[in-house]
Amino acid sequence: MKILLKQVAIADNNSPHNGTIQDIFIENGKIIAIAPNLNQDADQVVALSNCTVSQGWVDPFVHFCDPGFEHRETIHSGAAAAAAGGFTRVATLPNTTPCIQNKTQVDYLIQASQATNISIHPFGAVSKNLEGKELAEMHDMQQSGALGFTDGLLPIQSSGLMVKALQYIKAFNGIIIQIPEDIAIAPHGLMHEGVVSTRLGLQGKPAIAETLIIARDINLVQYTGSAIHFTGVSTKASLTLIAEAKLKGLKVTCSVTPHHLFFCDEDLNEYDSNLKVNPPLRTKSDMLALREGLLNGMIDCISSHHLPYETDRKVCEFEYAKPGIIGLQTAYTVVNSLFPNTDATILADWLGYNARNIFHLPKATIMPGNTAELTLFNRREQSIFTLQNNQSKSANSPFFNQPFTGKVYGIIHKNKIHLN
Repeated sequence: MKILLKQVAIADNNSPHNGTIQDIFIENGKIIAIAPNLNQDADQVVALSNCTVSQGWVDPFVHFCDPGFEHRETIHSGAAAAAAGGFTRVATLPNTTPCIQNKTQVDYLIQASQATNISIHPFGAVSKNLEGKELAEMHDMQQSGALGFTDGLLPIQSSGLMVKALQYIKAFNGIIIQIPEDIAIAPHGLMHEGVVSTRLGLQGKPAIAETLIIARDINLVQYTGSAIHFTGVSTKASLTLIAEAKLKGLKVTCSVTPHHLFFCDEDLNEYDSNLKVNPPLRTKSDMLALREGLLNGMIDCISSHHLPYETDRKVCEFEYAKPGIIGLQTAYTVVNSLFPNTDATILADWLGYNARNIFHLPKATIMPGNTAELTLFNRREQSIFTLQNNQSKSANSPFFNQPFTGKVYGIIHKNKIHLN
């Protein structure tokens, strides 16, 4: 297939064409030429207003619910949501039935991914049956293509198991992904513990439940010399611990969700179950600290924590609602709206390039001779996420019908172009 992109702004810090407006000619999935005015014959000529192009974005923490929960999401509906959100690659959680804990299940997801517009990278389970007791077959899963290892929505509680896992993955330069939460602290907490939770009469979950696990795991990383990625960090205190670990040269990285950047506990005044998430929305000062942490580079990347749930699990009393939102299609527009003056290359790093580095994914530098793996987006145009353009099988999002600045035009990946 031959594709000609006309007059696109290139946002790629690693490209010699970064910051320029060029035509890009793509043939058989490869970038053939980049120049101000190209006239090659093409099967498809793409001329979009105010179009910016970056390396394809990567979401390193999504739940596609397959196998076992296909009524919430499938490989194909999740991939469609990812492509619509501008993501060419995602890493999926092992919290399925059966859970992803051996090479056969990793192979299944990789094979299923081939029929979609994106690349799906399975995370394998750290523990057998996600029970937090014995190590799963991590080496076999890594050999089959598992991108990293996590118990996903079930944070690893045992220090003994965590240290064994960190020691085990060191042999093949692997990485552990952890939602930092000590489950024993306020196990029935519904939101952040503070003034707002007291006023609303909802049981709280204190910030220390997060920082205790981060402090513990950083000590274990220092002991083992292995790599860990904290996902969904939500407090200012967490960022302080992570900053200190990075100053020591430890292999510690972290990501933040768009909803933790956009909302805080004060937004729960209406008991909107779509704002029930884990980790919970924290204080306004925490939210602002997360924004600053992203700007100063302390937070490495964005992760949507795309977690689909059927209507019955969300349209109910707040106490009984499941925590989680869908976020693939709104990740860019939320971040772009929050940081309108941030350079497009920095946004592209947050949404893609930095995650490629952390998880050792192929680079997709925009230059002739390289594979064309691109995200096309607009920084200025307004867009609205609606039930009609939602590609997920689930609709648990607090962002429906809110206008945001920024629009994803689509992706180019696997020698195909997918436009919204």
